[in-house]
Amino acid sequence: MSKADATLVGRVAAHFAESARLKQQAADVLGAPIARAGSMLADSLKAGGKVLACGNGGSAADAQHFAAELVNRFEVERPPLAAVALTTDTSTLTSIANDYAYVQVFSKQVRALGRRGDVLLAISTSGNSANVLEAVQVAHELGVRVIAFTGTGGGKIGAALKPDDILLAVPSKVTARIQEVHLVLLHCLCDAIDFQLFGAKQ
Repeated sequence: MSKADATLVGRVAAHFAESARLKQQAADVLGAPIARAGSMLADSLKAGGKVLACGNGGSAADAQHFAAELVNRFEVERPPLAAVALTTDTSTLTSIANDYAYVQVFSKQVRALGRRGDVLLAISTSGNSANVLEAVQVAHELGVRVIAFTGTGGGKIGAALKPDDILLAVPSKVTARIQEVHLVLLHCLCDAIDFQLFGAKQ
């Protein structure tokens, strides 16, 4: 192995080690609020509600991933569940951004689709995404509860949450590491929903 290859292997190993450490730290800190979030989602879906999910960039991909796991399936065969990623309709996104402002691309959709009893999954690694924050504010107006995925501290979104909302703030300021843990959080929530609504994994 060349010196350059050895250096890259070392960098790869460091990424894995850092990610593993953070995931364990997050499990210790976030276990209880993740469980509460899973119960909130299951209760909403059982009552006929739906999940709206939004975020930018990698967080947009996470919103789409989560909606797909609910509408299609996670790990067990079960009926489809109501979820909408607010990041996928290019005509809606571009018309709102063009006619009004990009900061409204999610909030206008929440206002159109959100109903009391629904849940908004608001994803922002910094916790400061202006369009996600505005979606949270509209959700509150409509009686839609919020689960926020952020990094350390929660940022402006964390500060805007109400007592019955749930903040899942990954204890890191590194975007890549936060995103890696967000994916685990999504899968934990999918499993919690399936377990509560359809029983233990087959």
